[in-house]
Amino acid sequence: MNNSVANTARVLGAGLRALLVLTLVCGVIYPLLVTGVAQLAFPDKANGSAIKSGGKVVGSALIGQTYNLPKKNPADPDEPPLPDLRWFQPRPSHGLGTNTLNTGYQLLVSGATNLSADNEKLIAQVEQAKEAVVRDNSTPGYPVPPSDVPADAVTSSGSGLDPEISPAYAKLQIRRVAEKNHLDVTEVEALVTQHTHPRTLGFLGEPGVNVLELNVALGALARG
Repeated sequence: MNNSVANTARVLGAGLRALLVLTLVCGVIYPLLVTGVAQLAFPDKANGSAIKSGGKVVGSALIGQTYNLPKKNPADPDEPPLPDLRWFQPRPSHGLGTNTLNTGYQLLVSGATNLSADNEKLIAQVEQAKEAVVRDNSTPGYPVPPSDVPADAVTSSGSGLDPEISPAYAKLQIRRVAEKNHLDVTEVEALVTQHTHPRTLGFLGEPGVNVLELNVALGALARG
């Protein structure tokens, strides 16, 4: 009996010591080490790739956000959001919260629709989105042909939080953005070129334009 109690006590003691050591190593020392290395090696990425405008954090380079006008009736949940056409617009998404450049944004949910390519609801959404892109981006003397609307202008990404758009979609918006901000088209074209990221390592993925980074630069240019 005494031997049994003693053996049990030794096993429990060994288990508790192992628990304490593993908790210290895995729960304290390792996280502090990894955090310290991350802060020293790449602090920007370790802190969420935050982007600032006017000294304030306005979002992350890793998460997309919307650029809509304030609602006329904020208490009405059914009032559809209208895009603020002064800014470059991101991909469509049902997973983004509302936001403007100068306020913190509210992240709601993320995810795709999971609708098949021949689903009538998805087809209607794409057609409506294309009509809106053509309407919003056509300027006097420069109508946007529907055939020029790229796929990412009318479809959302798998997560619904894609922070980038294609160079083609960014270029399609240049004249509208220049007109709304009273800027020269060549100035806005230069901004898009500066913020177009090439393929990773020259062959992975596709070129992209980070919408938040581009709009922060646009805001600085518009303010002069």
